[in-house]
Amino acid sequence: MIFHKAYMVAVSALFARAEREEGQALVEYALILAMISVISILILQALGLSISGVLNTVNTQLSAVHP
Repeated sequence: MIFHKAYMVAVSALFARAEREEGQALVEYALILAMISVISILILQALGLSISGVLNTVNTQLSAVHP
């Protein structure tokens, strides 16, 4: 009987904890923020290489025009 009562208290505490969603929302926002950060870093790295090439071309053209 004591084990049954302890089991019921543990189960009801587990269900009460599962019903709270504040922590879940916080974790979801953190995962979205991490995903956006990783995607932004990858895009900026890819754009950085092409922008570097464009700036080198402009620099070469300007050096040819201005002695």
